[in-house]
Amino acid sequence: MIPQPADQAAYRKRGGSLGGRPPAFDRAAYKQRNTVERCINKLKQWRGLATRYDKTATICLGGLHVAAIFIWSAM
Repeated sequence: MIPQPADQAAYRKRGGSLGGRPPAFDRAAYKQRNTVERCINKLKQWRGLATRYDKTATICLGGLHVAAIFIWSAM
């Protein structure tokens, strides 16, 4: 999913048939993955979610909802 560096592409071409199959790169999937990773990183900024102090799943989910509302309202 991650773009192939130019030096690796050149190395694969020099290897010919032994160079291996180049990894597939799907631009749309990479864009969606990037969006999800950025969202998760923003949620990790919240100390309660990052350190998992909450004991029950309902309290953790409530904290996740509050954090998501604040992130969404800041956009």
